[in-house]
Amino acid sequence: MNQLTKALTVGKAVLLVLAIIYVGSLVDFIFEPLKSLTGMILIPLLLAAFFYYLLRPLVSLLEKKRMHRTPAILLIYVVVAMLILAFWGGVWPPLKYQLMNMINNAPALFNLLDAKVRELEQSGFLAKIFPGDSGLLSHLTEYLNKGFNLLTNYVSGLFSAVSNFAIVLFTFPILLFYMLKDGEKFGRVIVRIFPKRFRNRARTILKEIDAALNSYILSRVMVNVALGILMYLGFLLIGLPYALVLTLVAVIMNFIPYFGAIISAIPIVIFGLIESPSVGIWSLVIILLAQQIQDNIIQPLIFGKSLDIHPITTTVLVLGVGNLFGIIGMLIIVPVYTVFKILAKHTYHVFLKEKWEGL
Repeated sequence: MNQLTKALTVGKAVLLVLAIIYVGSLVDFIFEPLKSLTGMILIPLLLAAFFYYLLRPLVSLLEKKRMHRTPAILLIYVVVAMLILAFWGGVWPPLKYQLMNMINNAPALFNLLDAKVRELEQSGFLAKIFPGDSGLLSHLTEYLNKGFNLLTNYVSGLFSAVSNFAIVLFTFPILLFYMLKDGEKFGRVIVRIFPKRFRNRARTILKEIDAALNSYILSRVMVNVALGILMYLGFLLIGLPYALVLTLVAVIMNFIPYFGAIISAIPIVIFGLIESPSVGIWSLVIILLAQQIQDNIIQPLIFGKSLDIHPITTTVLVLGVGNLFGIIGMLIIVPVYTVFKILAKHTYHVFLKEKWEGL
């Protein structure tokens, strides 16, 4: 009877949560201002947290050199500002030129791709690779054109959102400064919130979360930068058009586990095929070779197994979140899941282990 009562209680709680979600979906217009406000707060917080883990080792290194924390942070800010100016003067002009040129020439490029596909169909080359009905391939450029338009609209909306929320650009450095300056104090303040008997456990949880996020962010950035260098050099070697833009897209998308590499490879191979079939084939070879070097040489040295997440779990998380929250959700889901996994593990050990294992 006791177990039946517990089961009914859990069932009621689940139904209540589902009912709240359903009612919330009916009146979601009420929550739109709240969502906008949350976005304005969440984006600078995420950026600050990301760069906090990137820059914290530098702050610690300067402190070991007997420099006080605040001057160390200010020195790093000056160096970062110089790097941004160098990027703005050296990298941004060709990057912007390639991006605008790619968008403006998209219709002509897809017409050229369509002509090449038809030429391959007439020569019988596609029939050898895809025996049987290849009617689907005749609509390839139509699907790609639609996909490119969607991607262009998404990127335009993203840049528009960033420009509209100029406040992000001002609040993010301020948040980052105080996180670098007082990051350790935040942890101590959080621990004091808990009752005394839970403080050791809270301290352990914070250390585990901090170690997991630190390992994931640092290693992922180093791996992706190494991958980007390999790919860019290879693309320059084969004469791939828009090499800088396509490499930057590949580096960003590679933060998405598994699917990022596939998503970024599609436009690279397409633009390679538009240039010539040999460039398309060689671009695919370079992608596969760079991924193999990353997976078998660079990643084991840098990344290791910092996050104990099964590939099936990662795949389900990325697919589910991508459907609901788009690319931003896919980028942050792994560290978010890791945090909740650590919290759930300790919650189970503190509150539920004895009760559940005693049933």
